[in-house]
Amino acid sequence: MIGSVPESSLPLTGGCNCGAVRFELTETPLRAGYCHCTRWQRRTGTAASPSAIADAGTFRIVSGEDHVRRWNAGDGADKAFCGTCGSALFGQHPESPEFINVRMGSFDSDPEVRPMGRLHVASAAVWEPIPDDGLPRLPGPLEA
Repeated sequence: MIGSVPESSLPLTGGCNCGAVRFELTETPLRAGYCHCTRWQRRTGTAASPSAIADAGTFRIVSGEDHVRRWNAGDGADKAFCGTCGSALFGQHPESPEFINVRMGSFDSDPEVRPMGRLHVASAAVWEPIPDDGLPRLPGPLEA
């Protein structure tokens, strides 16, 4: 694990932009990474999206479950977002339900875990070069 959250900082809280959806993590995320896939580029309008990977048993929606919407293209993880403001919140792959990928921008404070790699670089945006930050670059996903 890279970094750890001081026990007094737990639970980690977060939510959407409009405040309709709130969530918490009761344990430190296991790891984090940047995703450069085309879907994230289209969903966020950015070249890459950082997510913290956590044990799904430590995650819970505190309020606003009725505002959460999910989308799945049929060949990947469910993508959860706020149906009111559109904020990307988390994702979960049906083949790995024991993990949840929480969008790092949705945390209220520093989750104290840092991206340890860049995933799906084979589809990285040509209009924004990947920074030379020393992180490993993988053509596909990070293996659990």
